[in-house]
Amino acid sequence: MKTGWIITGGRIDQAFAGAFFQRQGSCADCIVSVDKGLEVTKALGLVPDAVVGDFDSVNGELLKEYRKNPAIVWDVHKPEKDETDTELAIHTAVKLGCKRLFILGATGGRLDHELSNIHLLKLCLDCKTEAFLCDPWNKVYLLEKGKVFRRGETYGDYVSFIPLTEEVRGITLRGFKYPLTGKDIRVGVEAGLCVSNEVAEAEASIRFDSGILICVESRD
Repeated sequence: MKTGWIITGGRIDQAFAGAFFQRQGSCADCIVSVDKGLEVTKALGLVPDAVVGDFDSVNGELLKEYRKNPAIVWDVHKPEKDETDTELAIHTAVKLGCKRLFILGATGGRLDHELSNIHLLKLCLDCKTEAFLCDPWNKVYLLEKGKVFRRGETYGDYVSFIPLTEEVRGITLRGFKYPLTGKDIRVGVEAGLCVSNEVAEAEASIRFDSGILICVESRD
């Protein structure tokens, strides 16, 4: 499975990004840099396979440097456009054959961008591409089917499930600190019921009958 990294122009903790790449970098088959994210890419000593954006906020000299590399794919857009740079980067990564994406810089800044990026995970789902938004505290992704979590292997101590679709039906949690059996949750109604759960046994699992959940593995 081809794995891609998207380094966005959003807020990125460089120390975290460096450590994350050391842990996950061996599985990175493709790197897509987004606008100002090109500066983080440079600081990490990486060469992108593709660069996307309107480049209204990136250092001009850095652009010239990377422009000299004929192997880099450039996807240049005007600032006035319908899509966000991150959405365009996802399309580019999918075109390059990525079936798994780790997206850095998509959270922790402007709330409108963060909410938009969470919803862009549905775009990835529709493209049959696994996608994860990662920052120092959170790993965010979507579930449309059940999943098993192993104690000590989650991103942090907490696992939360939040409805993306209007309703998620028949949620059953086993092996968690707070179990559930066949519970329906809807947006705005008991949407906080599955927040801040913890893996209590060697393995914990979730299954549900219909809908899509936002899963957040997090730490304080």
